[in-house]
Amino acid sequence: MRKLINTLYITRQKSYLHKERETIVIKQGDEKLGQFPALTIGNILCFGQVSVSPFLMGYCGEQGIGLSFYTEWGKFLARVQGKQTGNVLLRRVQYRWADDEKQSAAIARLMVAAKVANSRSVLIREIRNHGENERLDTAVKKLANNLRRIEYAGSVAEVMGMEGDAASVYFGVFNELIRRNGFSFGNRVRRPPTDPVNAMLSFAYSLGTNECASALQGVGLDPYVGFLHKDRPGRLSLALDLLEEFRAAWADRFVLTLVNRKQIKPGDFVTEAGGAVRLSDTARKSFLTSWQERKQVEIQHPYLQEPVPVGMLPHCQAMLLARHLRGDTELYPPYQLR
Repeated sequence: MRKLINTLYITRQKSYLHKERETIVIKQGDEKLGQFPALTIGNILCFGQVSVSPFLMGYCGEQGIGLSFYTEWGKFLARVQGKQTGNVLLRRVQYRWADDEKQSAAIARLMVAAKVANSRSVLIREIRNHGENERLDTAVKKLANNLRRIEYAGSVAEVMGMEGDAASVYFGVFNELIRRNGFSFGNRVRRPPTDPVNAMLSFAYSLGTNECASALQGVGLDPYVGFLHKDRPGRLSLALDLLEEFRAAWADRFVLTLVNRKQIKPGDFVTEAGGAVRLSDTARKSFLTSWQERKQVEIQHPYLQEPVPVGMLPHCQAMLLARHLRGDTELYPPYQLR
């Protein structure tokens, strides 16, 4: 099993990264902010005004170190990608399956079913921990019905429609999960997020997408060619497919933990002139620190039946998807909460 290595988050504005021997150096003006052995870094995520030397970009591509750029509030901009690894025959199978409606729908059904099941598990856990709630009980029953319908979806369009219905039910009661004064959730707002909870969800999803893209590329799959999310220039379609399994199970629960445990405060946000809400610089660093700590926590993988760090879950699922596409397994086992 591949080992979890570090992700380097660069949030200090006007920072500059370059390579010095076998290390990555971070500077701001003449001040050296940090220096890390390149062998210990798996991904570098740059937020806002961060510059990277062309030589370091090339080195990251050559060594398979993920290098991604985001706006200050976490909107994905670009990734530096080196040579594609893995068996070209695997990617050819991926492309054929993506062009086949029946095979695409078969994988899409499993991924969306896992997303709905995980969303339902989050609500059930809330009921178990805090007592009966009529709105949550109703939502749990609706999601169970949605799960049964997904099993018989015959096309990707049908699956997408059912995923949308389930998301509407889930986010319709999401505010019931927030137990901290000063935070509330009305509905999911994406571009741009206009309240603190949506801002954190969008940020977590953006980080998760990058994790999924790196995992898929690491096993030789093309993160841009998906089964549920169809091709669009610049869109990490397969990474977004894989992310569906982790939205509720990882990202949503993480955001709820930060809010309910008072790790993030209502005053930790900045509202832009256009109405977009983002984390302040200090709060973003706290968010990323907690995210990295969460990635280190070990859980029992429900299919592999072995302990793995949370941060390795995308890699595990990418590996299982590659096995399925190669014909080593009859079905793809999506990640589901236990």
